[in-house]
Amino acid sequence: MKDSNARALRARAERVLPGGVDSPVRAYRAVPGVPPHIVAGEGSHVVDADGNEFIDYVLAYGPHILGHQPPRVVAAIRAQLDRGIAYGHTVELEVDLAERIVDAVESVEMVRFVTSGTEAAMSAMRLARAATRRDRIVKFAGGYHGHADAFLAESGSGIATLGIPGSPGVPAAAVAGTVVLPYNDLEAVVDLFEREGDQIAAVIVEPVAGNMGCVPPEAGFLDGLRDCTSKWGALLVFDEVMTGFRVAYGGAQTLYEVRPDLSLFGKVIGGGLPVGAYGGRRDLMEQIAPSGPVYQAGTLSGSPPAMAAGIAALDVLRENPALYDRLERLGKRLETGFKTVSAEAGTACAVGRVGSMVTPFIGIDEAHSFDEVKLADRERFGRIHAAWLDDGVLWPPSQFETAFLSTTHSDEDVDRTVESFARSLASVSV
Repeated sequence: MKDSNARALRARAERVLPGGVDSPVRAYRAVPGVPPHIVAGEGSHVVDADGNEFIDYVLAYGPHILGHQPPRVVAAIRAQLDRGIAYGHTVELEVDLAERIVDAVESVEMVRFVTSGTEAAMSAMRLARAATRRDRIVKFAGGYHGHADAFLAESGSGIATLGIPGSPGVPAAAVAGTVVLPYNDLEAVVDLFEREGDQIAAVIVEPVAGNMGCVPPEAGFLDGLRDCTSKWGALLVFDEVMTGFRVAYGGAQTLYEVRPDLSLFGKVIGGGLPVGAYGGRRDLMEQIAPSGPVYQAGTLSGSPPAMAAGIAALDVLRENPALYDRLERLGKRLETGFKTVSAEAGTACAVGRVGSMVTPFIGIDEAHSFDEVKLADRERFGRIHAAWLDDGVLWPPSQFETAFLSTTHSDEDVDRTVESFARSLASVSV
C-alpha cells in the first residue's frame, strides 16, 4: 500500500491536532501502520490521498447505510444548501424528520434533536434523573454512550462497582452515581435492583453492543431489563445511536420487540451529517424546556442540512424494505465466510453479528460480555488489520469496534474480504 502522502499528512496533522486526529480511534494506536487519509468515497469504496482504493467497512462508523454519496441524500443536502445552512429558528425539516422517527419507533412519541450522540445521552440521563427524582444510573461494561463525564466510568473486579473515573479530568463525584455491570448478565441487574432499586434512575444499554465489537443480546436479556426497571420505577434507555434504523427500520427495539422509555439516535438519522436525538414517552419528553423545567439547548440542534439528509436516508429505507433483506444476506455471507476460513485455519474466532454489524473476535470461541471479548488476541488482530489494508480492505482499526455493511456492498466485496482474511490468517499464524 502506498503511504507517502498519508505520512506527510499525518506529520502535518500532529503539529496542529492532538495525536493528529479529532477522535482517538482514527490514530490507529491499536493497530500497526499509518492511517490512510481518505479523500473520496463512492458506494462501498473509498480512495485515500495516495490513490489506494479500499472496500470500506468503517462507513464513518455507521451512518452510511446507503453507502457513500447516495444520490437522494446528496441531492437533499445540495437543495438545502441553496436555501441556507442555519437560521436559529425551527424549520419544517425538523418536524418532518421527527414525524418519521415517531412513526417508525413505537416507543417514541416526541423527539428532541441535538448535534451528537454524546449530547443525546447526556440529555436523556438528565431527564431520567429529573423524572424519577433519583441520581444513580446503571451502564454496562464495554458500553460507550459518549464522552460526558458520567459515562466515563469503568468497571472494577466486582460483579457491580460504583463508577471509577476512566479518564483524567473526570472527578470522582461525576461518576459516583454510575454503576457498571456486565453486559448480558441479567442476574447481576436483578441483584442490584433488589438491593438498591429505589435509588436507580435509569438503566442505559446498547441493545446490540457495538463499542466492544458487535455483541448481540442474549435471549431474555433486554426483556429482563424492561421487567426489572418497570418493577422498580426506573427508566430503561436504549442507546440506538448505532443500531437505530440500521439493524431494522425502527431500530433494535423493533427487532427484539422491547419498548424502552427513552431512546437515543444518531448516525443513520443524519444521513452522514452530525446529528443526535433523544425521544420517548410524551409525559417524559414534555418535561424538557420550554415545555417543562429540565433544561437543554443547542444553537445548531436541528441543523437544516442534517435534517434534509436524514429525511432522504430514512425515506429510501422506508420505501425499499428489501434493502434490509440485502443487508442481512450480505452480513450472513460475511459471517459465514469468517467462520469457515477460521475453522479451516484452526483458529478460534467468535463472530458477533446482527444484520449489517459484524465483528470477528480473533482467538476466542465465545463473545457475550466485555470480559470475554477482552480475551481476544489484539496483537494478532493488529497484524490481520495491516494485511487487510495491504489488500485494499478498510476495517475499523480496533478489535473492539464493530464493522458495518452498506446496501452498496456487493457479493464480490464480501468474497474479496473473506479471501483476504484467509490469507491474513495464514500469514500471521501463531
